[in-house]
Amino acid sequence: MDIQVQSSAVANLRRRPVVVETGGFVAGFTPDTDSPYMNYATPLPGAKPMEQDVAALIGVFRERGLLPRLEFAPQAAPAVAPALRAAGFATEAVHEYLVCTPHTLTAPESADSPRVESPATEEEFAELDAALAEAFGGVFAPSPQGAARLRRTQRSGGAVRFVRDPEGGIVGGASCSPPAEGTAELSGVGTRPAYRGRGIAAAVTAALTEAMFAGGAGSVWLEYSGEGSRRVYERVGYRPQGTRLYLSLPPARQP
Repeated sequence: MDIQVQSSAVANLRRRPVVVETGGFVAGFTPDTDSPYMNYATPLPGAKPMEQDVAALIGVFRERGLLPRLEFAPQAAPAVAPALRAAGFATEAVHEYLVCTPHTLTAPESADSPRVESPATEEEFAELDAALAEAFGGVFAPSPQGAARLRRTQRSGGAVRFVRDPEGGIVGGASCSPPAEGTAELSGVGTRPAYRGRGIAAAVTAALTEAMFAGGAGSVWLEYSGEGSRRVYERVGYRPQGTRLYLSLPPARQP
């Protein structure tokens, strides 16, 4: 599964507005933001970079004034992490990823389960972006660019879903990348703090996962942020499969 997940990560980065490929790495950039979460690189499965390949990758980020940063499944390219660490890259995080298949999917069946919808108007994309910004504690601010990214995800073959409160406001949602290499990545599951514990995350996760299976994906994978969210995903049918490594080059170590 590591190679499949890594191959899908490569395919997703190649969909970014600006893509640079060098020395066994694919770097994807989003020009409307300098967020390291929207501008990063990943290796090709099985890549074996040399010192000059890593130096070239660093240069790709430096010429744009961005933090050199990578996300990848280390077991899919075992030679990459040692080469990056030798150049001064440090670990930001190691996240476990979970995988759901049509065989393991368990959709919520309660009559009280929230109604899940797909955004169709500019206002709905913008309101969902604002809800997710609040859900993630201000890590990013709501913006026209954020709403546009959600819209592009849906129009490119991925999926976006949300839930409303009784008054009609959007209180949570998530998105899923278009299928690639037989799998798809579900990300950005968030619920406004005042509405947590009502099954919103589980309902949105199940709806997106079902949509990807209907579109031909053989699996869907995601990363979780804590034990609480892990339990939500496991109830829907997600199971542990591997890890993803996040490395970046601290400014003091950049050449």
